Amino acid sequence: MSLKYPCRSTAHQMARRRFLGTAGVVVGGLSTFAGPALSDQLRRDQKHLVIWDMHGGLSQLESWDPKPGTDTGGPFLSIPTSVPGIHISELLPETAKQMHHLCLIRGVNTAEDDHGKGRYKVLTGRVQTPGSGDPEIGAVAARTITPEDYALPAQIVITPGGSGSRGNDAAWLGPRYAAVNLGGGKPPQHSSLPDSISVEADASRQEIRRRMNERFLARRRTSMAEVYGHSYEQALQMMSQRDVFDVTKEPQRDQERYGRHDLGRHALLARRLLEHGTPVVRVTHSNYDTHHENFNFHIEQLAEVDRAFSCFVADLADRGMLESTLIVFLSEFGRTPRVNHRYGRDHWSKAWTIVMAGRRIPRGATYGKTNERGTEVVENEVDHAALFHTYLAALDVDTSGSFLIDGREIPIANPAAEPIHDLLS
Repeated sequence: MSLKYPCRSTAHQMARRRFLGTAGVVVGGLSTFAGPALSDQLRRDQKHLVIWDMHGGLSQLESWDPKPGTDTGGPFLSIPTSVPGIHISELLPETAKQMHHLCLIRGVNTAEDDHGKGRYKVLTGRVQTPGSGDPEIGAVAARTITPEDYALPAQIVITPGGSGSRGNDAAWLGPRYAAVNLGGGKPPQHSSLPDSISVEADASRQEIRRRMNERFLARRRTSMAEVYGHSYEQALQMMSQRDVFDVTKEPQRDQERYGRHDLGRHALLARRLLEHGTPVVRVTHSNYDTHHENFNFHIEQLAEVDRAFSCFVADLADRGMLESTLIVFLSEFGRTPRVNHRYGRDHWSKAWTIVMAGRRIPRGATYGKTNERGTEVVENEVDHAALFHTYLAALDVDTSGSFLIDGREIPIANPAAEPIHDLLS
């Protein structure tokens, strides 16, 4: 074990049946036909993945791996955390108090400084090749950890401007596991019936649609046709449970605590969705592509991150949810140690930091190390492929397995890599 512990601490598809009207009332995506006690147990056993996605390239030097007093370190100090011996940037004072729940992976080298290709590596664990596409970590997790009777979308991306549309992140896994994009802490658009349509009339319309759909499937059953029908049933479930997606249902004190800004609302909604059983949630924040005025930008942006992220981690810990939830805080790469003439930092994938917490991940620890100027990894270097394996392994997914897609076996993760075993308990 080569982790650094300064304090010496230890540390699927909904079955194709007409769920609506046959499985009874659904509470947080878990049907009550099993009884309250079993439903509570199912919630405790359900695993979750939450990704905090800092679009554009968050600076590791202004966050998780500061180098104060060096020619690359910038103007900010490092501060002690709740774990003796581990310091992070002074721009994250509240998050520093939650360090005993976190693990800093400081030796990341993804060797790709292009935004699109770097993002592809980080989110799929693979290298992008022309004419091909791979599912992102959220879709893979949704496919592998979602209970069979889960009726709502298995993957929610909370992002500014999210309107309820589907993403294309599932690739060959199919649209069933693609993300639904939400924003503003509000329910999806068009998720309530128009005043001109009564509940009774809508029920009649849906029954006609189901009969026509079954008639078509009896003659020509395809996976795409089944997904089409499933999407309608899922939309009905979202309409019947639209309050799940409404962050204003949370107490005012929590809304204030997380912050009256998009990231605060989105982080609080992420917590709310987890509490209601959503398997995979991604929260986005942008734009960290700070080629200009890197330091002023991070002062403003990380103030939002510090408040929202620290509350999120603390709340999951207080509610006993870290045991079942994996948190991954990432970007597509970091920023250059060298400060350019515009007081900015450029793209840097050679030595940066990803943060993990919860599930089987050691707490209050660091893994990997960069040199004193932050220009290269000098201990326990890891890449995108190993990290992808590790995320899934922390969720108890056998990453040596394969998906059977149209009769062809496709590896779940890059078969040339494996999980980082030192990060898994």
